Amino acid sequence: MNVKKVCIIGASGKLGQYMVQHALDRGYEVIGVCRERSVVKLDAFKERITIMPGATNDRDVIKQAVEDCDGVLTVLVPWGMKQYSSGTAQAVLDYASPGARLIFSCGWHITMDGQDAYSQSFKRFEKIAGWFGRLIRVVDIDDQVEACRRVFASDTKWTVVRGSDLEEGRSHGLPVWSRHVGDPILESNITRRVDYALFMVVALENDELIHEAPAIVGCQTPSALAHKTVS
Repeated sequence: MNVKKVCIIGASGKLGQYMVQHALDRGYEVIGVCRERSVVKLDAFKERITIMPGATNDRDVIKQAVEDCDGVLTVLVPWGMKQYSSGTAQAVLDYASPGARLIFSCGWHITMDGQDAYSQSFKRFEKIAGWFGRLIRVVDIDDQVEACRRVFASDTKWTVVRGSDLEEGRSHGLPVWSRHVGDPILESNITRRVDYALFMVVALENDELIHEAPAIVGCQTPSALAHKTVS
């Protein structure tokens, strides 16, 4: 797919800012959506992108932002208890241009086919984090699950990129991926955030990832290198 104009929803966050830079590096026209109070975080890009302030689950904001975009990169953030993730996802699904590539970010806890194999420690952490987030009404993991359910049910050209644990640092290159958490190549469970953003942007023009939910890991991690050696 030939991509020229992209919308990045959640552009002011760490992952979003990396995606903005990768998109600009590829010569894309960039529309960035973020909350009004976070616009200042995009000052480094303000002369090179169009910034649309507003809540990312505001349907009017999303409708305007994604108009005529060839691709939409969406950070599905499970903030609050007001269907933030599912509201954002639904607005993108409803208003993106026909045929646009839609790339969504989430974590390994999302499963598309139920075939992912999670460690006991991973499941315990997810349960505790979800319970505590709901208790203090800050995070709603269940709503992120609902958002991805809606994406999976859509007939749009979507990809859901499931990130491992993240760290900062210089790029190691494009992450490797597998269809299921629990596969040996993913065992290291760490990816540079800048490289997660790179995978999201590269996915825009990779039609092999349409209707896939790749779980990613850094390409220089021990498990990725071991898999490469075996291959």
